[in-house]
Amino acid sequence: MRSTGSGGGAEPGSAPSPAPLSLLRRVVFGVAVGFVFVVLIGLGTWQVQRRAWKLDLIARVEARVHAPAAPAPGPAEWPRIGPDDAYRHVWLAGTFLHDRETLVQAVTERGGGFWVLTPLRRPDGSLVLVNRGFVPGANRDPATRQVAGETRVTGLLRLTEPGGAFLRANDPKDGRWYSRDVAAIAAAHGLTDIAPYFVDADAMPNPGGLPVGGLTVIAFPNSHLVYALTWYGMALMLAGAVFYILRNGRRHRPPGE
Repeated sequence: MRSTGSGGGAEPGSAPSPAPLSLLRRVVFGVAVGFVFVVLIGLGTWQVQRRAWKLDLIARVEARVHAPAAPAPGPAEWPRIGPDDAYRHVWLAGTFLHDRETLVQAVTERGGGFWVLTPLRRPDGSLVLVNRGFVPGANRDPATRQVAGETRVTGLLRLTEPGGAFLRANDPKDGRWYSRDVAAIAAAHGLTDIAPYFVDADAMPNPGGLPVGGLTVIAFPNSHLVYALTWYGMALMLAGAVFYILRNGRRHRPPGE
């Protein structure tokens, strides 16, 4: 007759206890979880900082847009033009060079068409590219929108848009423009002594109603709070999962281990 052992054997029909993790495996597991947790917290904190930066940027741009119009930067200031100058409220006076007009494809609240970019020669001889506004595709004829003599333009200073638009490169040779690339437009028309920026004209009506100015879109996506909550939420879920695993591991641990 077979004798039954005592103590170490498992009861017949009972589920085997899970094998305890070795010390090395526990250390590796703890380090990995700790690393991921720190990374998630770091990503969340970075998004909080990015949100603060974005809110400050929006406030500064709003201040520039609504400030009284100042003279557009002249040649002496051109080398210092940078991101902090974007959307400055400026004015300039001079004569349009309508024979050097450039049409840049645009999609606006009025539908598809073109931005009309025309060089304006100032009294000192320097040039500034002015985005006079939007015209529908059926109004490409420049004769319908020319302004003779000296004129004054008020609008927002914009930084050049080199290269082209998303997946669409500018093609100066064939006159296809998808972005307002000041240097490329100047080269295509043989323009020299031209400002490294352009100016979006405001909504002041033009003769005949075209182009339509004042359509500058100022939008800065600000989803950083959502991203921060997402990263912090994932860190909390990770901590909860680890707590659940450890609690259940203790519950199923053999007595005395």
